Amino acid sequence: MSKKVAIIYASMSGNTEDIATEVSKHLEPFEFEMLEMENLDASVVVDYDGILLGTYTWGDGDLPYEAEEFHDQLDEIDLSGKVVGCFGSGDHAYPLFCEAVNHFQNKVIERGATVVQESLKIELAPESEEDLEQCKSFALQFVQLLT
Repeated sequence: MSKKVAIIYASMSGNTEDIATEVSKHLEPFEFEMLEMENLDASVVVDYDGILLGTYTWGDGDLPYEAEEFHDQLDEIDLSGKVVGCFGSGDHAYPLFCEAVNHFQNKVIERGATVVQESLKIELAPESEEDLEQCKSFALQFVQLLT
């Protein structure tokens, strides 16, 4: 039986969605669903073996509005046995680069998930060869943990 993967993301400018798409190119042999985080009940994660959570960072290291409720709902969910990877886009112009990714990483660890140790943080959109390689490497680490 094939394992199920969800890519759940919040994206305002499209950068985090672009990262999600880039990561999704390297998820074989798994089938995946891409879901927008806004208005999504976090309990859906129990239906998946692997979860990739993506967000951009708002202001001075805050979760974006679209991600706050989902993040808070994770308090009620046991993620033991789930493999989770956290990723996001950010802008080095702000003092706390991709801090919202850290908020999610800390939350899923607290909830018992097996986590891709190094979260994926990309400056704005994934355009450079280095960015694309980071997306691939992150995806392959996730796949390895899930198999």
